[in-house]
Amino acid sequence: MISASAATMAATAAHADTIRFWTTEEQPERLAKQQEIADAFKEETGNEVQIIPVTESELGTRATAAFAGGDLPDVIYLTLQYVLPWSEAGILDAEINDEIVSDLGIDTFAPGAIEMAQFDGLTAAVPVDGWTQMIIYRKDLFDEKGLAAPDSYENIEKAIAALNNPPDMYGFVAATKIDDNYMSQMLEHIFLANGVTPVDADGFKPLDEAKTIEVLEFYKQLADASPAGELYWDQSRSLYFSGKAAMIIWSPFILDELAGLRDSAPPTINDDPTSTELAQKTDVVTTFSGPSNPDGAAWADVRYLGVTADANINVAEEFIKFSMNEGYLDTLSMAPEGKFPVRRGTAEEPNSFVDGWATLPVGVDRKAPLGEVYPTETVQKIVTGLESGNRWGVKEGQLALASKMVNSQVINQVVRQYIDGEIDGPQAVEKLNAELSEIN
Repeated sequence: MISASAATMAATAAHADTIRFWTTEEQPERLAKQQEIADAFKEETGNEVQIIPVTESELGTRATAAFAGGDLPDVIYLTLQYVLPWSEAGILDAEINDEIVSDLGIDTFAPGAIEMAQFDGLTAAVPVDGWTQMIIYRKDLFDEKGLAAPDSYENIEKAIAALNNPPDMYGFVAATKIDDNYMSQMLEHIFLANGVTPVDADGFKPLDEAKTIEVLEFYKQLADASPAGELYWDQSRSLYFSGKAAMIIWSPFILDELAGLRDSAPPTINDDPTSTELAQKTDVVTTFSGPSNPDGAAWADVRYLGVTADANINVAEEFIKFSMNEGYLDTLSMAPEGKFPVRRGTAEEPNSFVDGWATLPVGVDRKAPLGEVYPTETVQKIVTGLESGNRWGVKEGQLALASKMVNSQVINQVVRQYIDGEIDGPQAVEKLNAELSEIN
């Protein structure tokens, strides 16, 4: 019989070798992949990882309650919106997370993903994966007309002038359904491209009138080149898939469908729903600019891993480093079309993870690597948006407020009034400022 103190020491040692990991990737096939990573980590280190699925919508309340009770998991897979608030609250161990990034090599990460996680001079969480919204366009048609890539307001306007020929070909398909998040997301990207934001470090910031009118005039041109009606993601995808749209804005989750790998949403440009013809004729732009912001911007969504305040630091740190090194391609393989590598490679092999990611199979009913169905230069462009990825309120520490403004759909409503000719530019800016200032 062992003594009570020996038993306590044994239990403590056992606990030290087991960490808890909260993940919002709770689909069965993704949980299975995460278990494979945990098993490989155990084989290499002897340490166990208990994987605990958490519904994304419940992540905030569960983390707050666990923190209050001193019962946080050791590692959390979290969304961008929690990085700064949880760092301020002490839920995340920002110093340890910063140390992990430094050890892995901060220069191996996409700058945008690092910049969005800055807190008191520290990288408060470790960027894992992300995606950027894209302008999807018909490169073959652009090449026929000698058009430049649609990477600026000006180039998009020129392309519309050259290609818009409804009903056979719409120059663009803009979102006009005001109660749909697709319109909210598209508008934020277009505002960002011109350097316009409704927040600063103190909260609401009145929109710059001249720059905002440039945004409104541009969006009206997009809407005028679109079909009539209440347009959202479904029409934009359908029109592009049928060869009747020159440009659309979409998330990368369209990439496998566009390549004929998903039966529920096949391209219809020809008679073969499994054809890669449209994918081969397609190129993408992630970062584009407006006249008042020559550097442009990309709309990005990034996910992070974070060591928490209650963590077994040594094992938690070891697990994250494993997930970002030996296990990184397995991590990305859960959904490669929406999990871009925010870590491009290692110091010794700077592009190894990007190159490896391009070989990961995507699709539902059929599988194929992105690198087989899209040109190499297109695959490279898909991930470069994370270099300049941004969102309203991130740099200012006001992501929560900015998200409320976006979700209120005030911007959608006022922009729709403007493009319908109900109000002019100065009236639209005045109305936006009045209504956004009331949100807190």
